[in-house]
Amino acid sequence: MGRYIKTLSIVLLILSEMNLYGQEKTKRICFEFYSGTFNAEVDTSILITTPLKLSAADIDAFYDRVKTGVSQPLITSLLNYKEQHQLDDWLYYQLIRKTAQQISPKELNYGNYTLYKWFLLSRSGYDARLALTKDKIIFYVYNDEDISDIPFYMVDGKKYMCLNIHDYPSTDLEKEPISPVNITIPEATRSFSYKVTKMPDFTPAEYFEKELQFNYKHKAYYFKIKLNPQVETIFKNYPGVDFESYFNIPLSKETYGSLIPLLKKNISKMSTIKGVDYLMHFTRYAFLYENDDLNYGKEKRLSPEETLFASYSDCDDRAALFFYLVKEIYNLPMIAVLYPTHITMAVQFDKVIGSPIIYKGRAYSFCEPTPQLSDLRIGQISDSHKKEPYQVVYEYTPKVN
Repeated sequence: MGRYIKTLSIVLLILSEMNLYGQEKTKRICFEFYSGTFNAEVDTSILITTPLKLSAADIDAFYDRVKTGVSQPLITSLLNYKEQHQLDDWLYYQLIRKTAQQISPKELNYGNYTLYKWFLLSRSGYDARLALTKDKIIFYVYNDEDISDIPFYMVDGKKYMCLNIHDYPSTDLEKEPISPVNITIPEATRSFSYKVTKMPDFTPAEYFEKELQFNYKHKAYYFKIKLNPQVETIFKNYPGVDFESYFNIPLSKETYGSLIPLLKKNISKMSTIKGVDYLMHFTRYAFLYENDDLNYGKEKRLSPEETLFASYSDCDDRAALFFYLVKEIYNLPMIAVLYPTHITMAVQFDKVIGSPIIYKGRAYSFCEPTPQLSDLRIGQISDSHKKEPYQVVYEYTPKVN
C-alpha cells in the first residue's frame, strides 16, 4: 500500500507540472532581437484566444482571465532584457510586439495579438489604453511629448497616442469615432517616450556596404558606409517627433565607425569654418533629392542613419544629418530654422559669416544642407526664403563640461 501511495504521489507531482492531456504548463519563446536573444517562458494560464471580432465584454473577459494567470515571470524577463540592453521605450515596444507575435500571431487573430501587446505594455508599467470602433481595435499609450501625424485622444487632460494606426492605413478616426474600453491596471501609470537615444549593437555581420561620393573644391571624395537594414525596421512606423528628439537620434556603432573617423580625417587640416563647409556640401551633394510626397506619398522624417542608405531624401532629412555631423565633430551651437516649405540650419562660429540670423541675442550663420538653385556658401540663404516668415524650431547649446 505504501508503495502504491508513493507511486501515486510521483504521478501527481508530474501532473502538477502539466495541464490535462499532457500539455506542458509553460510555452518557451526564443527569438533574436537586435543585439541579443530574448528567452522567456509563458505560462499556459495566460494563453487565451478571443473572438476575431472583439466586443468590450470580450476584452473584459480576456483581462479577467489573464490577470489571474501567471504572467509575472514573462514581465520580469521583458523588463530585465530592457534594462540589460538599455532599450528606450520605442525599442522596448518593438520587443513587446515580437513577444506578442510569438504568443498570438498577428496574421491569425489581430485582436488577440493587440490584447497581448496592451497587457504586456500595461503590466510593464505604461499607461496603455484600448478602444473599439465598429470593426477595429485601437491601441493607445499615454505620451506627453510633441508627436505629430498619428491620431490621439484626451482623457482627463492626458494625451494618448495611437500605437497601431499603421495597421489601419485608410482609417480616419475622426470619421470613425472610438469607444474607449475602461479597464484599470494599478501599475500602469508611466508615460511612454518616443525618444531614441541609443541604437542597438547590431551584429557586425548584418551590415552591408554602400558607396557614397561627392566633389568638394574640385576633388572627389569616396566613402564606403556600413549600414544595417534593421534600422529601417525600427523606424518603419515611427511617428513625427519633435525636432529635438528627431535630430538627436544617434548612428549605430558600425555605421558611426565607418563614417565619422573618415570625415574627421578628411577635414583634419581644415579650419572649423572650412570643415563645416565640407560637411554642408557632403550632406547637400552625396545624396539624391526628392520630396517626401513623391517618394513616400506623405511627409516622413528620416533619422541620420536612414538618410545615409535612403535612395532619396529631402530637407528635413539633410538638416538632421548635418546637425548630427556638426554636433559630433565640432559640437557647435546651432539652430534649426523652419520656413513654410523648407527647413535649414544655422551655426554659431567665433565670427559671423554673411548675413546672420539673430536668435536670443546670438548671431548664427546659415549653413544650407539641401541642394538649391545655386551653390550657396556659408552665410547665404536662398532668395526664395529671404522674405518668408520663419521660426526657430530647435536650439542646440553644447553642454559645458
